[in-house]
Amino acid sequence: MDEQLKVFIKRGQLMIAILIAVLVIFLFAQMGYQQKTLDQQNANQITVSGEGKIYAKPDVAIVNLGVHTQGATVAEVTGSNTKEMNAIISAVKKLKIADKDIQTTNYNLTPLYNYTEKAGSVFQGYTLDQNVQVKVRDFTKIGDVLADATDSGANLVGDLQFTIDNPQQFKDQARAKAIAQAKLNAKNLAKESGLGLGKLINVYEGYSPSPIMYNAMEKSSGIGGGIAAPTIQPGQQEIDVTINLTYQVR
Repeated sequence: MDEQLKVFIKRGQLMIAILIAVLVIFLFAQMGYQQKTLDQQNANQITVSGEGKIYAKPDVAIVNLGVHTQGATVAEVTGSNTKEMNAIISAVKKLKIADKDIQTTNYNLTPLYNYTEKAGSVFQGYTLDQNVQVKVRDFTKIGDVLADATDSGANLVGDLQFTIDNPQQFKDQARAKAIAQAKLNAKNLAKESGLGLGKLINVYEGYSPSPIMYNAMEKSSGIGGGIAAPTIQPGQQEIDVTINLTYQVR
């Protein structure tokens, strides 16, 4: 009885091993078939690209106004910094900049240490950095915003940027140009290669706005201090859309 049981178990193990082997062979065959099918599909496709560029005049200037303050105590630093920042915001509002276009972007209070070889880290007090971002929609006021803000206490005017508040209409125009260019490229490619264009099966879009940036300007550079406000030229902004079209070919 025991010998028959051993034979039965061995036969069962053999059957299981055979089933596993068959399953592995089937899976590898299926993967090979899918890869072959995918390769055939990719071989019957072409992808072409087109680029559309639109140049538009910016309608918003963005400027960051900041106050850096250093003092012995938290009360001294926050009191001085807050006073100057309130004066800056008041000066900007007097130029009829709306509340919605003034936003606090940074408030950073940190202890200040000075390291020496003899004493190591020595506590020196505190520093406070506070920044607001201002959107200027009337470009004739840009110079006045810069000059009045620095006269009111801003010791750093950073990263003046020109942009378009609602770029979608220009993006749509650039996309249309890119699609037209991609279709023309596909038509020419098919004509020159002898292929026949089939169904459009995939579209990919890439978008690249290019805001106009200016480097940070400190008060010592000539802004403020009673000096005439600088003249700012916004130039043009480039809106670039790239389209990739994938076609089946015959």
